[in-house]
Amino acid sequence: MESGKTYLVLENYIGGQFVPCSSYLDSYDPSTGEVYCKVPDSGQEEIEAAVKAAQNAFPGWSSKSPQERAKLLSKLADLIEDDLELFAQAESKDQGKTVTFARTVDIPRAVYNFRFFSSSILHQTTECTQMDHMGCMHYTERTPVGIAGLISPWNLPLYLLTWKIAPAIAYGNTVIAKPSEITSVTAWMMCKLLSKAGFPPGVVNIVFGSGPKAGDALVSHPEVSLISFTGSTLTGQRIIERSAPYCKKLSLELGGKNPAIIFDDANLDECVPVSVRSSFANQGEICLCTSRIFVQRNIYHEFLRKFVEAVKKWKVGCPTDPTVDMGPLISKEHLAKVKNYIKRAKEEGAEILCGEGINGLDLPTRNQHGYFLLPTVITTIADDSSCMQDEIFGPVTCITAFDTEEEVIRRANGVKYGLAAVVWSRNVGRVHRVAKRLRSGLVWTNCWLIRDLNLPFGGMKASGIGREGAKDSYEFFTEIKTITIKHTEM
Repeated sequence: MESGKTYLVLENYIGGQFVPCSSYLDSYDPSTGEVYCKVPDSGQEEIEAAVKAAQNAFPGWSSKSPQERAKLLSKLADLIEDDLELFAQAESKDQGKTVTFARTVDIPRAVYNFRFFSSSILHQTTECTQMDHMGCMHYTERTPVGIAGLISPWNLPLYLLTWKIAPAIAYGNTVIAKPSEITSVTAWMMCKLLSKAGFPPGVVNIVFGSGPKAGDALVSHPEVSLISFTGSTLTGQRIIERSAPYCKKLSLELGGKNPAIIFDDANLDECVPVSVRSSFANQGEICLCTSRIFVQRNIYHEFLRKFVEAVKKWKVGCPTDPTVDMGPLISKEHLAKVKNYIKRAKEEGAEILCGEGINGLDLPTRNQHGYFLLPTVITTIADDSSCMQDEIFGPVTCITAFDTEEEVIRRANGVKYGLAAVVWSRNVGRVHRVAKRLRSGLVWTNCWLIRDLNLPFGGMKASGIGREGAKDSYEFFTEIKTITIKHTEM
């Protein structure tokens, strides 16, 4: 209790038990700006306890058959799905996303992550070759790596945490996960279901806390064999440095500055609403969101008019309102950062067509101090502007004109990132040419955010290292061994 208020107090989950912490961090409701939750401020001591629990659990868990592990993953998926509405409400309050988005995207995907990998592990194969002239047979075996350190971000909290936990445990590893300290509630809620689903103590350990304390202790621990991280490029660089002495396996899904390229033969009736959604879904706080839109010059003004008209219809407000399209940003500090980028664009002479502050928004009294921002559209901006180069990670998109295919490919590639891109054109040859030359890990054409979990996910350049997906996660979360058998004479 503080000042007459009651807060939700989280505890670490280590060795199958909830364990209190000696100190806590404040967690804010983005829609009100008020503290509503206390999150453990864990460090070296808590990570050490989690490592011991994971080590103790590893022999038994790694020796279970894929069928046994699959059964438990499926059971956990069912339990989360049974509480889908509770998880959706909690995710919205913790992160600021609309309840509708959490209900239809975040939590169903978290459920699907467990179901997908519970099935995937039943269909993996290894290789075998013969060398008859040498009397030898070669075959490969894949074994779990050991303890997996998993660090997930605040924008899609349970969605991306389960994207890491599911394959890690499916392939026989034990895990220590550190969710973002800003959005820890749904991870804590999931912990309550682990023993109910039948997971042995120590298979999944959740340690809450900040990156500099809990995160650093995790990535630099010599007994943690691999790190899967989703977050900023700067933090990814730090993880590389801190883990380097131990030669850990790394999968780093980092920042993005994703372009959409709209050619003059695009179907604008489809393109405009999808481009609005790709720019502002989840308040623009998705690593795959579009933040640079290149439009061929002869349709530029038509696209701009239709796009701005559509953006102005997007409703910003209390995330529990089912009619709202966008909730608040994640934090006071992040709101200030995004606003500063818009301010700098103005100072550089850019034009703000719509968006910015929340004057005129009809917000309930309790939401007056929330971290709201209108979806913002910027034009007349140079390619070297910070708004065109930096990952803003908010509801801001920049629109500019181009003339030729060669030009737009060069400009789209002209950032340090290379995560995702969108191409709009009815010309099949052009679509293939452009997609091949874009320096992006994912390229969507005439659509956005359609994912097949069987296929690789990850970026190029400063957008990360490695790929995850059915086959890629199998390779990342296991070690491969080649075994040669020479036949002996009877």
